[in-house]
Amino acid sequence: MFGSQFDNKVTRLWWLLMLLAVVGMPVAAAADEITIEVAPRTLNLDSDGQVVTVHTEIDYWEVDVSSVFLEGVLISSWKADNRGNFVAKFLMDEIKAIDGLHIDDYNTLTLVGATVDGVAFVGTQEVMVIDVSGPPGGPEARAR
Repeated sequence: MFGSQFDNKVTRLWWLLMLLAVVGMPVAAAADEITIEVAPRTLNLDSDGQVVTVHTEIDYWEVDVSSVFLEGVLISSWKADNRGNFVAKFLMDEIKAIDGLHIDDYNTLTLVGATVDGVAFVGTQEVMVIDVSGPPGGPEARAR
């Protein structure tokens, strides 16, 4: 009825509200906006990739890892980068299965979570979604 941009915003809001409910925060609390970097920046639905990695600007020790989701997908693993910032990893097959991804277009991915002190955070980044298979013959054909 409303269009995909509206539906995506409603979905992101719903997940943020669910996160706030899970961590016991009042729904009226605002989330801190953070900068995120998603890798890969182009998500190929036909790739054999294993993980989608999200780099944040939050100190590793401040994040309640059980609260971290990317578009409703629960975090799979996490680590600190060389600056001590939190890095989240999500199973690529679960990200590829997100309902409503637009092929050959940019899609906004939203990371939500909370700190160990209960402060919610949210970050977004657009990634291109494609569905392209490699050349016939696999990697050997590309090396020729």
